[in-house]
Amino acid sequence: MKYVDHASVVKRMGSRMIVNKIFKALFFLATLFALLALGLLFYRIFIQGIGYLSLDFFSNFGSRFPEKAGIKAALIGSLWMMAVVAPVSLILGVGSAIYLEEYAKKGKINDFIRMNISNLAGVPSVVFGLLGLTIFVRALALGNSILAAGFTMSLLILPVIIVSSQEAIRAVPKDLREASYGMGATKWQTIARVVLPSAIPGILTGGILALSRAIGETAPLVVIGIPVIIQFLPENLLSQFTAMPMQIFDWAKRPQEAFQSVAAAGIIVLMMFLLLMNSIAVFIRNKFQRRY
Repeated sequence: MKYVDHASVVKRMGSRMIVNKIFKALFFLATLFALLALGLLFYRIFIQGIGYLSLDFFSNFGSRFPEKAGIKAALIGSLWMMAVVAPVSLILGVGSAIYLEEYAKKGKINDFIRMNISNLAGVPSVVFGLLGLTIFVRALALGNSILAAGFTMSLLILPVIIVSSQEAIRAVPKDLREASYGMGATKWQTIARVVLPSAIPGILTGGILALSRAIGETAPLVVIGIPVIIQFLPENLLSQFTAMPMQIFDWAKRPQEAFQSVAAAGIIVLMMFLLLMNSIAVFIRNKFQRRY
């Protein structure tokens, strides 16, 4: 320690502490600015749309009169669509993650597949809309039905579910796998009874957050031709429907000022669904983390 220049250390530490405080203040201001902008947005939407939230708003269909406009068809249509998106995307996504992490041979081909899946997670949603229009609407002749929209949205969130499921499976300690093999379990028994239960918090959290994105997307629905206003409820998976993002999009683009408030009311309903789904994701994660 006799070779250490204490004066130089104190001088450098002082300058580093000043730089640290500057960056800390900048990061705090950046966070504060983002929260302020988000708070102002929520406040404006709440103040503008709260007056239109009523039982009639949930029980009426779309209308060209703002006082008679409701979100019933869009709400039920979104629930129908998510009934297709959830099982398709979760089964395919988790199954693909299990194969890539547990069965696929490690090598350049596997790395190439993983890289492309990660890249697909960042592709704009309108591209998936064009893919859905080409395959499901035209090639398979499903039209602008619930099934076509559900498959298109499943493609949109599938890369996100695969990546999050891979990370959750990869985070399971190897000791658990080795202990299972040591007890005589097969590979599939180890995956089903050890790996998946331990990875459930990450898998379900990523899956529900991906589903939250699907319920709020508009661009793919516009591309595949989903109508903005219908006066009936869907009867089956091949029925036409509308969704909450499409209905809000139609209200927001109308020139009448009253429809802007109706659109704000629709945004509040959509945000309530998103917050509910995110809360479920947090609850599931905490519950299973306590167990495993």
